[in-house]
Amino acid sequence: MTFHSILFAKAEDGRQKTPAAPAFVADLNLDQVITAITAGRQAYDLKPFFYTLLHDVDSVHYRHEIMRDLENESLLESIKSFSQKMVVVRRYLALIGKLEFKYHKEGWMLEAAAHYCEAVTGLTRDLGHADLSSRGLLEFRAYLTKYTRSHGFESLATEAQKSKAELASIRYCVIFKGSAVSVRKYEAETDYSAEVEKIFERFEQGAVEDHRVKLTIASGMNHVEAQILDFIARLYPNVFAGLDRFCARHSDFVDDPISAFSREIQFYVAYLEYIAKLKQASLAFCYPQVSDTDKHVCAYGAFDLALAAKRVAEKAAIVCNDFYLQGPERVFVVSGPNQGGKTTFARMFGQMHYLASLGCPVPGTEAQLFLCDTIFTHFEEEEDIQNLHGKLQDDLIRIHAILDKATPHSSIIMNEIFTSTTLADAVFLSEEIMERIIQLDALCVCVTFIDELASLSASTVSMVSTVVPEDPAVRTYKIVRKPADGLAYALSIAEKHRLTYGWVKERVKP
Repeated sequence: MTFHSILFAKAEDGRQKTPAAPAFVADLNLDQVITAITAGRQAYDLKPFFYTLLHDVDSVHYRHEIMRDLENESLLESIKSFSQKMVVVRRYLALIGKLEFKYHKEGWMLEAAAHYCEAVTGLTRDLGHADLSSRGLLEFRAYLTKYTRSHGFESLATEAQKSKAELASIRYCVIFKGSAVSVRKYEAETDYSAEVEKIFERFEQGAVEDHRVKLTIASGMNHVEAQILDFIARLYPNVFAGLDRFCARHSDFVDDPISAFSREIQFYVAYLEYIAKLKQASLAFCYPQVSDTDKHVCAYGAFDLALAAKRVAEKAAIVCNDFYLQGPERVFVVSGPNQGGKTTFARMFGQMHYLASLGCPVPGTEAQLFLCDTIFTHFEEEEDIQNLHGKLQDDLIRIHAILDKATPHSSIIMNEIFTSTTLADAVFLSEEIMERIIQLDALCVCVTFIDELASLSASTVSMVSTVVPEDPAVRTYKIVRKPADGLAYALSIAEKHRLTYGWVKERVKP
């Protein structure tokens, strides 16, 4: 029986890893999220897993099933315990390569094997008691059960236990005389320590300082200790011959699928631990319905994951938003006043589709999302003086590259494009680009001050960031479906030309 992966429903998917972060990850602040999720787990090299999107619905469901199983706290703790023991095994095996002396190496290999057997046996027992429903964990349990009953593993466990018991039974004496050191077998000499302490108890007056030296336990061994160990091996040749045979027979004792499982399962553990902190702050997460054909998407009570983590740390409130596309609708055109949450909404939309493509729970109480082949983003960048292009030309080059690569299965997020040109040119260029996206039938979020885009066709939906009616200067950060009102554009023009009340008052100051 074989087991290929707890992360990938199809073996071939596991070979399509993305070692580097996709270009859009930073624009969506997903780099912050992934760094936080994987913090403290550098040994597992998890980031490539968070950069590798799934491209079929069944693979997403495969991960959802495992996530749901791991919501059982008892099972999750068992997985964590297993993982911690496997960390120790890998640490011991890595240490062996740095050691110099033969029996020192063999001793650490025996320790590693004993920890490995304990970890595997414990996980097999715990999975056997667990109420599992996911394909991945059920298949792994069956594999693990068969593996632990195999002759190879039973031999490894039995011989490791026997060798440790034999080594633990060794008793010896080390005799120091000047610079000479000799070793002999322990001959049941009387330990006079207790007698000496008893005699001197009569001289004790109150609390006294303990001058005994506590020897530290270290993994290293110097040449004197190594020589003493060699002498002991000569005194007990049968025991050390057994250790030699054990190490020779089991030099590569770690099973590859089990080793891969111990790394891959951390993808789930890390994500569940990350969102648990947000759930404690009463933020909801859900398993989205995903489709690679239906572009009727929606989400309720959704929020920006990166922003939420900061706000929770600051004990500040988080504003959640809803959205939906139905019928021919494909494009959200988001307008409204500055600092009203428009960019956050765009990032939220991208984050949710990205997390859905990883098979993870997403922020919100309910969601139906499209399984994108990739996400393209166009966020404002500082002008690069090295390429000799103007900002408008840079925008056009970047957008052309997006439209050239995008497919009907892509998601495109554009944030305030063409702010460096005239209104007439911005309207003309934006409409041309929107027409291309609509023809492509790709999902899109376009944050803009150009209200005309909101009513461009039946494919566009106007979303507006709202303010408190009684005080328009106060933002609610709620993004709602309603016709664009043009107020944001008027304000932006006034600010651009320094014609707001504040600027005018500054200039006419007596």
